[in-house]
Amino acid sequence: MIQVKGIHKSFEDNHVLKGVDVDFHRGETNLIIGSSGSGKTVFLKTILGLHQPDQGQIIYDGEVLSEMSKQRAKKLRQEIGMLFQGGALFDSMTVAQNIRFPLEMFSEMTEHQMDERVKFVMNRVRLEGADSKFPSEISGGMQKRVSIARAISMSPKYLFCDEPNSGLDPETAIVIDQLIHEITHEFGMTTIVNTHDMNSVLEIGDHVIFMKGGHKVWEGNSSEVLKSTNQDVEEYVFKSKLFKQVRQALR
Repeated sequence: MIQVKGIHKSFEDNHVLKGVDVDFHRGETNLIIGSSGSGKTVFLKTILGLHQPDQGQIIYDGEVLSEMSKQRAKKLRQEIGMLFQGGALFDSMTVAQNIRFPLEMFSEMTEHQMDERVKFVMNRVRLEGADSKFPSEISGGMQKRVSIARAISMSPKYLFCDEPNSGLDPETAIVIDQLIHEITHEFGMTTIVNTHDMNSVLEIGDHVIFMKGGHKVWEGNSSEVLKSTNQDVEEYVFKSKLFKQVRQALR
């Protein structure tokens, strides 16, 4: 569980986060949505510790991030898996080598244990037979699965995903959404997804927060978001013709 209490963050005269409070629960896909400029990217980076909040606290399972020792903060980083928007794979490494990289850098596993872990996560994300291929030799959807396998290779307690469906076709995006949802529940991770994709919200939104102007203005789940009477949420969700039709069908 990750708790955010009264977070404020400014960059010079730009007050980006304005007292955000939210709890992200273990075993749920927690989605952050909002238009450009809403503060959701700064919010995600602040939770990760990449930005220091001006006020407020980030609490990981009862431990305040800003009060952690350097040793504990280092251990926390090893408990976090990160799925980057662009995948961030190493072009010169094979699929297996990409997945193995964090194990070699941060774990104390033996060679055999690393081999077994790589094999396990590759099978879990359905990448059998792709171990010797390079990123340029596989599809965008497969590259995302490699990134997911690498993100969970260290058995993280927390998984952060930044626009995981960026650049993917709708069918592949659904596959990636479902995979993130499955592994979150299967491994009991606290997963936070920064996204603008309403299909993702409807597919895997166990817990959704909507941000605008640095505030959390709405909170609910995937079914509640379609029925929200919050004007800002309605404008964001139903700005496309498809979701306007969905709203009419619900009423």
